[in-house]
Amino acid sequence: MMKKMIFLFLFIVSCAKFESQGTPVSESLPKEKVLEIKNFLKDKNYNQDLAVFINFRTPSGKYRYFVYDLKNNKILQKAIVSHGSGSVIRNSDVLAFSNTEGSYQSSLGKYEILQSYNGKFGKAYRMNGLDASNSRAMERAIVLHSLDCVPDNESSSPACLSLGCPMLSIKAFHETAKHLDQSKKPVILYAFY
Repeated sequence: MMKKMIFLFLFIVSCAKFESQGTPVSESLPKEKVLEIKNFLKDKNYNQDLAVFINFRTPSGKYRYFVYDLKNNKILQKAIVSHGSGSVIRNSDVLAFSNTEGSYQSSLGKYEILQSYNGKFGKAYRMNGLDASNSRAMERAIVLHSLDCVPDNESSSPACLSLGCPMLSIKAFHETAKHLDQSKKPVILYAFY
């Protein structure tokens, strides 16, 4: 009987400890990055409950785009996201990043996701770069958009490449759009490596 009581106690304690640690933040979305954005958002006029993360260190054929519920500490959406063709370094798994017009490279840093518009790729969202590493995003026409060459599911094959924009599958983009369109304040997207 005592062994059962001890087991039950340990089980309850371990479950409570797991629950208090918040949601499963995946390997591709480090806890430090979530905390960094929570701290950045304090006392700013951005959505405090929702953020988007891109971990460019994860291979492009894998889920590395996350819509994250900051209030409840959980991933609401994960998806494949493309990077810029100029970010690819031949014969290397390492990516390069730039804020330079015509580089076709992705840029790292925090972005403010602005209003949507209809353009060349259908519905897209303008993005304003908030860091020195992405401050020319508007000038470079870096936007969040979709293209049918981006797959919905993970694979070992790399995703198709963009001209520097974060590019989602059509299905993933529509799911993200639901979150963004419901937000009364701009949502932050954080691209890191």
